Amino acid sequence: MSQLNDVVIETRGLTKSFGGFIAVHHLDLQVRRGTIHALIGPNGAGKSTCFNLITKFHQPTAGQILYDGQDITRLSPARIARMGMVRSFQISAVFPHLSVLENVRVALQRTKGWSTQFWRHQSVLNVLNERALELLEDVGLAEFAQETAGSLSYGRKRALEFATTLALDPKVLLLDEPMAGMGGEDIDRIAKLIRRVADGRTVLMVEHNLNVVSELSDHITVLQHGALLAEGSYQQVSSDQRVIEAYLGTGDQGTS
Repeated sequence: MSQLNDVVIETRGLTKSFGGFIAVHHLDLQVRRGTIHALIGPNGAGKSTCFNLITKFHQPTAGQILYDGQDITRLSPARIARMGMVRSFQISAVFPHLSVLENVRVALQRTKGWSTQFWRHQSVLNVLNERALELLEDVGLAEFAQETAGSLSYGRKRALEFATTLALDPKVLLLDEPMAGMGGEDIDRIAKLIRRVADGRTVLMVEHNLNVVSELSDHITVLQHGALLAEGSYQQVSSDQRVIEAYLGTGDQGTS
């Protein structure tokens, strides 16, 4: 039986309405430490709104969000990032005219408070190269370190974004549709990368590709109309008749 301190992200009665439309309705969610937890559901289920609430891009209409037992409901995205909960691709924009190494080094500057200090001498910035190369090795891009980021394939650009996110040394990584726009080869590469970077971390992801969800996820929460429909392992939720009907029998429109 998991202990309470195994819960790293928790929502209690989380609700978000836009005018008369309720996008997330009284959602109780628990994400366990050290797991890969997927948030799925048909279009209009409220996944993106829930994700934006947890990562503080929206403020809830009602309810609480807790991180490591601390109420973060009213904190800013920057504050929770400093606490170790980082949304991938949120702060990891690729600078296409910089080298791959320089992109990661820019991200590392943030951890030292140098993010706006571009006047620093090259010799000072070079002290970050060793760590930048380690991060590129972690995401399989070490051989591309001196290439310009704009020359990378789409999948490798996403891997570079992972490296810049990992530069912040997150404890919890939140991935919003990491496979969006990818072909088969890139999906395989990024799926393996997620598995690798999840070692020692907690991952919460919104993902439409159910093959990826089945391969990676330890636990799955299914939303419909902004409310919890089902949760459990992939085997449990994929055989749940309510989930089958939600995916095959609805044509929901609205906030995803």
